[in-house]
Amino acid sequence: MTDLIEHGQLFIGGELVAPLGTATIDVISPHTEQLIGRVPHASRGDVDRAVAAARKAFDEGPWPRTPLDERIAVVSRIKDAIAARHEEMARLISVQNGSPYSWSVLAQALGAMMVWDAAITVARDFRYEERRAGVLGPLLVRREPVGVVAAVVPWNVPQFVAAAKLGPALLSGCTAILKPSPESPLDAYLLAGIAAEAGLPEGVLSVLPADREVSEYLVGHPGVDKVSFTGSVAAGKRVMEVAARHLTRVTLELGGKSAAVILPDADLEAAVAGIVPNAWMNNGQACVAQTRILAPREHYDEIAERLAAAAGALVVGDPLDPGTQVGPLVARRQQQRSLDYIALGQREGAKVLTGGGRPASQQHGWYVEPTLFGEVGNTMRIAREEIFGPVVCLLPYTDEDDAVRIANDSDYGLSGSVWTSDVAHGIDIARRVRTGTYSVNTFSLDMLGPFGGYKDSGLGREFGPEGYSEYLEHKMIHLPAGWEG
Repeated sequence: MTDLIEHGQLFIGGELVAPLGTATIDVISPHTEQLIGRVPHASRGDVDRAVAAARKAFDEGPWPRTPLDERIAVVSRIKDAIAARHEEMARLISVQNGSPYSWSVLAQALGAMMVWDAAITVARDFRYEERRAGVLGPLLVRREPVGVVAAVVPWNVPQFVAAAKLGPALLSGCTAILKPSPESPLDAYLLAGIAAEAGLPEGVLSVLPADREVSEYLVGHPGVDKVSFTGSVAAGKRVMEVAARHLTRVTLELGGKSAAVILPDADLEAAVAGIVPNAWMNNGQACVAQTRILAPREHYDEIAERLAAAAGALVVGDPLDPGTQVGPLVARRQQQRSLDYIALGQREGAKVLTGGGRPASQQHGWYVEPTLFGEVGNTMRIAREEIFGPVVCLLPYTDEDDAVRIANDSDYGLSGSVWTSDVAHGIDIARRVRTGTYSVNTFSLDMLGPFGGYKDSGLGREFGPEGYSEYLEHKMIHLPAGWEG
């Protein structure tokens, strides 16, 4: 994939149309630091066009009134096309954001297909109407599509997150505007083409690559009924502030600083083998990454040695090389951010157990070595702030209550795990940690269960019936007493 990928039009309302402005977005390879793509930069006028198309399609068009089975058939074609073209999708994402290709295949492309498929399952089984015996008489409770959805997705897992938002939005009968990140717009064009071929009606879907300023205009647009945003805490707070001007509903999936707790009775070999891929997943650019590893004092030295060896053995290189396990960070700013945190951690008194700089094997690209800090205190900034790079902290604890206290002593509450020989006891630990997703002796993110965070990790849920409900309004219809229709 060496040829420049250029798109000269925007996908608005299901059609490729000329942008109103002349600004463009350059897509730079994080591996070669060379230009690999160029797309139009949507303007405020383009946002107005997309919202108008979505508004008309929802208020007057057939999609919200199309039978569920027919909507499922269209979305199933989208899912099937992604499955058929998953290698193409994975390569596009890897060259844009540096995800290792093997991980992109599983988590970026096939993972997105699984999200679409799970949304279809939920939509098919969902209860859209129910009769209730009210206090004053019989009731009919309905769930109806919320309206026009602005889906703002990040660069780290663009298709996975797009599926998490568009799947339930489209299946519930909403219309949608997808706003991809400037770092990763190319895969969004592939999705737009797939959606058009699947038979979405006019106006139902638009795709608008843009920067923060235009994104804020979209989020604050009076024609938008719901915003679903994934990104940083600071950006999420701004989204909520802007959306509040029109009381626009929001779902926010934000950051994490998740703790993997290794209990004294854990199988250390299995724990390290399970934690390492999920601490440094996607080059450390994952909100659910297990970036705080909690080790009992009595086994601390052995765990530190095992983790350092495993992290140091991770293969760093070209993201398109099938053997690569850690690729470059998405942008120079992200590389510098990780390097700055590594320097900060050393100033704070933490010890670099492995990594700690740029890999000597890479002469170009935005690479940072997989880095493990030891002897980290939970008050250190490297333990409290989301670095979003391949930098992980190992923290000692004294006893189980101390481990739970440290795990909970965070502004975040997105994910976490516990490693133990006693699964039932692991479940007890899971109940004590205040986080939206938790795993026992594994790490997983199941698309049929609710995903989201406590505290600064966000508002609302994605996946499962709980996430599907975020795209529905609830209506109560009072019925005459004694009516049996």
